[in-house]
Amino acid sequence: MLNASQPRGVLLLEDGTVFHGFLAGDQNAVAVGELCFQTAMTGYQEVMTDPSYAGQIIVFTFPHIGNVGHNTQDWEAEAMHAVAMIARERPTLPSNYRAEGGIETWLATLGRSFLYGVDTRALTTHIRTRGSAPAGIIGAVHAGQTLEALALKLKAFQGIEGADLASDVSTTTEYHWQDGLWGHHPAPLNQHIVVVDFGTKEAILRHLNQRGCRVTVVPAHTSLSEIMAHSPQGILLSNGPGDPAATLDKIQGLMSDLLAQNLPVFGICLGYQMLALALGGISSKMVVGHHGANHPVYDLIAKKVMITSQNHGFMIEKDTLPQTLQATHISLFDGTLQGFRVKNRPIAGVQFHPECSPGPHDGCVLFDAWLSQV
Repeated sequence: MLNASQPRGVLLLEDGTVFHGFLAGDQNAVAVGELCFQTAMTGYQEVMTDPSYAGQIIVFTFPHIGNVGHNTQDWEAEAMHAVAMIARERPTLPSNYRAEGGIETWLATLGRSFLYGVDTRALTTHIRTRGSAPAGIIGAVHAGQTLEALALKLKAFQGIEGADLASDVSTTTEYHWQDGLWGHHPAPLNQHIVVVDFGTKEAILRHLNQRGCRVTVVPAHTSLSEIMAHSPQGILLSNGPGDPAATLDKIQGLMSDLLAQNLPVFGICLGYQMLALALGGISSKMVVGHHGANHPVYDLIAKKVMITSQNHGFMIEKDTLPQTLQATHISLFDGTLQGFRVKNRPIAGVQFHPECSPGPHDGCVLFDAWLSQV
């Protein structure tokens, strides 16, 4: 519901386009980041706390965002990583039995602005036509917050291409994960998996834990010797934000050492991209990227279609895969590469998020397939 009594807010795009709306959340915050749209109908709390969205302003195409409120169990990390959110409608009071409060208060407490009353269909069309680009949100009534000042901030914004954001969101100390949410009881812990954290979501750790894995999470810049000190039976390279080539530059030694071992390795999203780069592939920035929970992916091995959740602005060029790799999944939206495996070795990765459940649980079987090789 639009409310003319709310403070006005302005969204400024890098090309000078302006969208007007109303501000909620932290009304004094100045938000600058890369603008992208998200097509999921649910999971907005998971999106905002997903480290993969660091440095991004999220436009939700579903008009009603915030209706289920927020709760402490649905966070994907210990902090909110998305810069701000944009939606068509102002959320009503939460009506979900798990809600611990409304989303406006939640965003305000965490210093994030929420711009609503925006024509999100027109904004999404603009992004699809022009591509993801820097944008900023300011209040229209606060002293010092002018479009001219915001334009200068956009000009100074370095963007995501060439940025190693994974180092900013990775844990600084290793820790062990034990799932205790939602009444689930993990299976007896047997296989030991080390997760290299480039911005991992808790859902990934939960899937491993509930399949009987002891899970140790280590920082992105951990050395191979430190990883091997845990005597792992498998290594998972997590999701995360930023440019995979920039992050790989910082951990090239680890990736080379890791691939020289005879250990099962599985990469998800950013982890998949860096794995592909280390094996000889080439990455590139997408014009728009894939952000949503309704993306059909074709499994080239099983000859099946799965509905997946996705969040990435970079891709691996499928024509650059060396002969030692086999493509396993492709997007049915645009034909981009969505997965590969190394021939005759237990090493694989997928671009999408198998830990997510966008309705169907299609992608979850990939954990079982990989763990069968551990």
